[in-house]
Amino acid sequence: MIRRTLLALLAAAPFGLAPAQAADFLPYTPEALAAAQKAGKPILVEISAPWCPICKTQKPILAKLGADPRFKDLQVFDVDFDSQKPALKALNARMQSTLIAFKGETEVGRSVGETQPEWIEGLLEKVL
Repeated sequence: MIRRTLLALLAAAPFGLAPAQAADFLPYTPEALAAAQKAGKPILVEISAPWCPICKTQKPILAKLGADPRFKDLQVFDVDFDSQKPALKALNARMQSTLIAFKGETEVGRSVGETQPEWIEGLLEKVL
């Protein structure tokens, strides 16, 4: 993924083109989520596990949507299902492959096990 981004930047450099802004993909901490919520940011919390096939399907969809200019202000927090059990409890999440959308401090949508790009995009549009 990083290699593709670098290649795209190098290819665009001679033409003076700036890369499109993308969503911020951040590691989850309760403090980081609270700060983003307090600031009124559009937020997606992604609960995933490295062994989860659905999570592996969701990741490239989220990366593609994160590159869309509509979602340039989106902050995506990744919660590890196996190691961040207190976060799961705080977010009331029981399964990996859970996506939780927040508009500031308000939860506006939740999805579990969704792999259809249009449905995930619809969830993200709720935070705009």
